Amino acid sequence: MDTSLRNAPTLSGTADDRTGSADVWRPVVVVGLLGIALIHLLDLPGKFEETPYLGWAYLGVIGAAIVLARLVAVPRDPRALLASSALALAVFGGYVVNRTVGMPGATDDIGNWTEPLGLASLFVEAAVVWAGVEGARALRVVRVAVPVRARRLAATS
Repeated sequence: MDTSLRNAPTLSGTADDRTGSADVWRPVVVVGLLGIALIHLLDLPGKFEETPYLGWAYLGVIGAAIVLARLVAVPRDPRALLASSALALAVFGGYVVNRTVGMPGATDDIGNWTEPLGLASLFVEAAVVWAGVEGARALRVVRVAVPVRARRLAATS
């Protein structure tokens, strides 16, 4: 394997440094996604009686979180990390809406900001948004830096 491009400079270190950074963020995203799935699974009983559409939405969040955790765990694709951040941000937004103006047919939780599962959910979702963006950013810098370095080398040859 040609290693002449391995240490191509990037905005914040070498390509190897940034790849290592992405490898640090990916497990955070995977564990966070599984945490989102677990939190919603724990809150699922009773949702179908209270507000059936939220029960189905919870199942969608659980399924999406599990699928994304698998996609993030194996390939090094920044899109999976960004999709994970998008899911977490959407769930975070849903919680904020539910606690501020309420959801159709579900206004009992307006103002209830201190529910333990809700606080855990906000924490985990914020961590996934942050880690997913950081991991994707690290992978994108690596993928862009190597071709730029290759063009520079080719131009000087």
